[in-house]
Amino acid sequence: MSYFQEAKAHFIASHQHPINQALHHLTNALAIAAVILLFIDWRFTLVCLVLTQVFALGGHAVFEKNEPAFVKYPGITILASLSWSFDHWFGFRRFFRRSNPQT
Repeated sequence: MSYFQEAKAHFIASHQHPINQALHHLTNALAIAAVILLFIDWRFTLVCLVLTQVFALGGHAVFEKNEPAFVKYPGITILASLSWSFDHWFGFRRFFRRSNPQT
């Protein structure tokens, strides 16, 4: 198992509560919006980035009651989180399961 796959598996295991999952999908959407808004007004970017942390850390503190995945896998957790959201948003996970029945 690669380091990325390990980090993503840990990320998924750390996000089992449905409300925490929804909050993390929201934070990923806000992170993408922050990049886009950087070209419009940096203050919107700053607000988005602050909200991502409030929602993500709040989800762990209130609903999940565990430490965020970035504590164990700093840095790469951002990619694992985005990959996880894209799998859910666009159905990539279902597509790859149909293509590779061994997973």
